[in-house]
Amino acid sequence: MGVVILQERCNRLRALHIPGTPLVLPNAWDAASARAVVAGGFPVVATTSGGVAEALGYEDGERAPAAEMFAAAARIARSVDVPVSVDAESGYGLPPDELVAALLDAGVAGCNLEDTDHKSGGLTQRDRYADRLAAIRRAATAQGYGLVINARVDVFLADYGARPVEHLDEGIARARAYLDAGADCVYPIFLHDERTIAKFVEAAGGPVNILAWQAPPVSRLAEVGVARVSYGSAIQHRLLQDLATILAEIRDYDSAHP
Repeated sequence: MGVVILQERCNRLRALHIPGTPLVLPNAWDAASARAVVAGGFPVVATTSGGVAEALGYEDGERAPAAEMFAAAARIARSVDVPVSVDAESGYGLPPDELVAALLDAGVAGCNLEDTDHKSGGLTQRDRYADRLAAIRRAATAQGYGLVINARVDVFLADYGARPVEHLDEGIARARAYLDAGADCVYPIFLHDERTIAKFVEAAGGPVNILAWQAPPVSRLAEVGVARVSYGSAIQHRLLQDLATILAEIRDYDSAHP
C-alpha cells in the first residue's frame, strides 16, 4: 500500500470519531470476516486480538507471537479498501519505533493499545503509559504516519476488583493523560452503566470508545456523546455457536446440506 493511500485512510479514520455519531465497529479476525464487514456497509474494519489469536491457535493476552499477529493484520489490510484499525494489545513489549514500524508495514490506519501489563498481570502505571503513548506518537510523526491511536483504559476490568463507579476518577485521569499524550480516542473497556459512561464521556475531554457488550443500545450511547462502539470478539463467538449447531445437525440428522 502506498504512503499516500495509507495517510488518506488514517485521515478518514480519525475524521469518523465524532462524539454523538458513533463509529460502529463489528470487529473482524481474518480477511474473510473483514470483507464481510465492508460488504455490510461499514466504513472501517477493526480487528479483535482475541479473535485473531483464536484463529491462529492461541489464547488472547499477547500469547500469540507478535509477528503472527502483525502478519494477520497485514492480510486483513490488503483484503479491503477501507481503513483498518488493529488491536495491538499492549504493543507486545516492542519499543515505540519498532511498534510503529510494524504497524506501518502492516498497512493499518489505526491501533488499539491497552494499559494492561501482560507480563506482570496488572495495570501499567498511568504516567509511564502516557509516556509510552507519547513516544509512539513521536515515532509515528517522524515517519509521516498519521496513526490513529485508540488508548484502552483497563481500570474497569473485573480483574482489578471493585465496581466501575469506584474506578471512575482513576479512569478519567488515565483518559485525560492518554489524550494529552497523543491518543485520538480512549476506550474504557467494560464500562457498561449508562450514567457512568455519560460521566466518563463528559470528563474525558476527547472521543470515547465503548464496548457494546452489556452496554446500552448504540442510539443511547450516541445521546451521551460516545464516538466509537466496538463489538470485540462477540461476533466470532456467535458464529462459532452457529457452527456448533450446524455441525450437530450434520452429525445427528444425516444431513447432506447444512
